[in-house]
Amino acid sequence: MPSYALIVNGAQYSVDSWDPEQPLLHVLRNQLGLTGTKFGCGAGQCGSCTVLMDGATARSCVTTVAAAAGRRITTIEGLGTPEAPHPVQAAFIAEQAAQCGYCTCGTVMSAVALLARTPQPDRAQIAQALDGNLCRCGSHDRVLRAVARAAREGRKST
Repeated sequence: MPSYALIVNGAQYSVDSWDPEQPLLHVLRNQLGLTGTKFGCGAGQCGSCTVLMDGATARSCVTTVAAAAGRRITTIEGLGTPEAPHPVQAAFIAEQAAQCGYCTCGTVMSAVALLARTPQPDRAQIAQALDGNLCRCGSHDRVLRAVARAAREGRKST
């Protein structure tokens, strides 16, 4: 059975898969036990499965295990802990930016990628960066406030 070398949240893994087209999402959840990344639409359109791959957002439901091999993958579990959340996670908590929470992990990952490339985005840039992350609960305004807060807090800490 073919093996694929993955670097996930800074740790190296060798995962087996008969199918090089197997979605990375399935490997993360089923083989590595990283269940923060959610299955939503399965077509790369809702954003629930968003992870970072070499620092850029990637939809893990349509990214194959073969395409992810050797790349640096970060999931929500790789950002922070309950005791020491990542600044974006802390801002989401402070702004109460999650209702059901299903889309939240993917949205946080998209926000982290945005702030890494644009540390002080305006509201339009935030909205554009999160446009592919769908939320049925209607917490969009709080999400936008949370990302803006994370940007402000980041500016204060530098």
